[in-house]
Amino acid sequence: MKYVNQAIRKVDAMSLVTGKPVYTGDMVPANTLMVKMLRSPHAHALIEEIDTAAALKVPGVVAVFTYKDVPQSRFTTAGQTYPEPSPYDRLILDRRLRCVGDPVALVAAETEAAAAKAVGLIKVKYQVLEPLLDFTKAKDNPILVHPEEDFKALCPVGADNKRNLCSVDCMENGDVEAEMATCPVVIERTFYTKANNQAMMEPFVTFSYLDEYGRLTLVSSTQVPFHVRRILSNALEMSKANIRVIKPRIGGGFGAKQSAVSEVYPAFVTMKTGRPACLCFTRQESQANGSPRHQMRVTVRIGADEDGTIRALDVKALSNAGAYGEHGPTTVGLVGTKSISLYGSLKAARFSSEVVYSNTMGAGAYRGYGATQGIFAVESTVNELAAQLGMDPCAIREKNMVRLGQTFAMYYGESCTSCTLDKCMETAKKMMDWENKALRRVLENGHIRSVGVAMAMQGSGISGVDIGSVEIRLNDDGFYTLLVGCTDMGTGCDTILTQMAADCLDCPMENISVRGVDTDQSPYDCGSYASSTTYVTGMAVVKACAQLREKILAQGAKMLDVPADTAEFDGKRVFVPGTDREVSLSAIGYASFEGHARCISACESHSSPVSPPPMMVGMAEIDLDPETGKIQLVDYVAAVDCGTVVNKNLARVQTEGGIVQGIGMALYEDIQYTKAGRMMNDSFLQYRIPTRLEAGTIRVEFESSYEPSGPFGAKSIGELVINTPAPAILGAIQNATGVAFHTLPVKPEDVVMALRNKAE
Repeated sequence: MKYVNQAIRKVDAMSLVTGKPVYTGDMVPANTLMVKMLRSPHAHALIEEIDTAAALKVPGVVAVFTYKDVPQSRFTTAGQTYPEPSPYDRLILDRRLRCVGDPVALVAAETEAAAAKAVGLIKVKYQVLEPLLDFTKAKDNPILVHPEEDFKALCPVGADNKRNLCSVDCMENGDVEAEMATCPVVIERTFYTKANNQAMMEPFVTFSYLDEYGRLTLVSSTQVPFHVRRILSNALEMSKANIRVIKPRIGGGFGAKQSAVSEVYPAFVTMKTGRPACLCFTRQESQANGSPRHQMRVTVRIGADEDGTIRALDVKALSNAGAYGEHGPTTVGLVGTKSISLYGSLKAARFSSEVVYSNTMGAGAYRGYGATQGIFAVESTVNELAAQLGMDPCAIREKNMVRLGQTFAMYYGESCTSCTLDKCMETAKKMMDWENKALRRVLENGHIRSVGVAMAMQGSGISGVDIGSVEIRLNDDGFYTLLVGCTDMGTGCDTILTQMAADCLDCPMENISVRGVDTDQSPYDCGSYASSTTYVTGMAVVKACAQLREKILAQGAKMLDVPADTAEFDGKRVFVPGTDREVSLSAIGYASFEGHARCISACESHSSPVSPPPMMVGMAEIDLDPETGKIQLVDYVAAVDCGTVVNKNLARVQTEGGIVQGIGMALYEDIQYTKAGRMMNDSFLQYRIPTRLEAGTIRVEFESSYEPSGPFGAKSIGELVINTPAPAILGAIQNATGVAFHTLPVKPEDVVMALRNKAE
């Protein structure tokens, strides 16, 4: 392999670092209407009266729209494969407002200033209703978030809007209660996680226009262009045939842009006015009305023997969907499947879940997609079990971890076909010098140094659901065009797929021009989520290139007037071995465009019946000041099994970035609401994410396995890497203080109070 498993620079690197206009906001055409929203000041209210007369008089204002003007078909903004599991519970604008910031009206004006001025002149009389803000009290609460009669779910996920239920599920393998009853050691812990914000650099931004044929064209920073097309069709009550979605470069998504957060509104304005329209969220809007991680309560019960053998695991999750159910039924499933499955010799396991509505910001997808919350809870409980048994937290994992060849009973019965989790543990221990470091040691300045550990796994696409498609064409002069439907959101998937194609076709990467997503031209792909692109779309590339090689060989052999099975293709020419007869790829390319010859191209799709999990071990070393409670991450090491590493540079920065986000979840990120339901920290000044100084030293190594179902033996990496920091860091805090924390984030004041209470 010349390119796969190498450290290759991203194909779009120079365009990005030199500031070329490649993002959605750079491409807004002239004469575009700027769209602004009037948002609800109340967490729960009904619009009684709305007066737009003064707003319409503002110079430059073209239109103002309210709930009276929009289609009445409910839809979901979740970017998921049809039929979407997320309930259809939204309208473009609704009379009932379900959280602070819910859209009340849309203003379209010639300038942002005019639109903003008009928003302030809209007069609304609200009937303020009592909000339901505590998700732990949502089920069967007399306050209903979705009392509407036209609420519906396309899939049987247990949704019941009359009980504030978005979904309900339970799965069990073996008899958990019987196994627990015979375990000499049983511990139960409950954990709470917050609705973390993705905090991507580029906010939600979309512009739309009608093309020369009158078709709606949408240009948007989205991870799911083809799903957006369907969402618009549902919301606007129009045919998908009349909708085109284009995705430029994305300035970060991390799952936030797997929901159509901004797309529907400018599209609606364009369809009503016939004018181009643009909506760009402010940072405040992106923070307060985006698509954050689901807030959860996760209860874990572990049954074990006194030697540390874990025999039973029972996990129960309560998830807060917020005002709308996007990704609610699917996110919560990973809480159990990806955490319980880390332990391969369980006699019994159970996972039950409920997802409820509340009058807080609607949640959505965020890197890790539920596995993050579940792994935090399970791995933290295992750390407490180890402490109770007097065992090294690495040793208890080495005794119980899943291994190659075992069956994931709680992961849809899949077999573990590639796994170096044991080697990841060995490597991480060496990197951290674990054997020579005490779990807790006091320094001369009174600070406490301690270490903690956690394991994690994720998936590679959604088995039996995700589909990736590519088309690759041979052009005149012998270069290739690779058309993809997946979305590069900064992860470098365009580069990775080009690497694969170059090795498959024995050509330089420079000979392949990769083109991003346009739903009118790109082959269908579900989009970039669920860690699917490298594994699913990558295999589509391998299959398409194999087909294209056969066609090139056939055309070359025809030009040489020899049977195809007597010729070979080496990437530069088709030739007859042992002779001087050959024809160049360039000549084959030109010939395929001449006379009655057929253009040489190949289009392939791929969907996998399995989703092989990547795995990792993470270890944290912290410095804790017992007087102030300040926690400084000193060192973080990660050993990752993502199958074959396709691009060493990109895999490393993916890992480092995910770890930093996990550090933020553990120590800093703390969404807070007032008693009235208004978010208090809706800016980067108030919503704390770790700076480079606070991230400490991050070191990454790879322990490659070979996944037989993946392209070149690869699995995914994108989501996995966020999952170990929270339990590893809290494990270190537990070792330092003797106190186990169960709520994220852990802040200095929490540590000080816990130590004070312990001393008393």
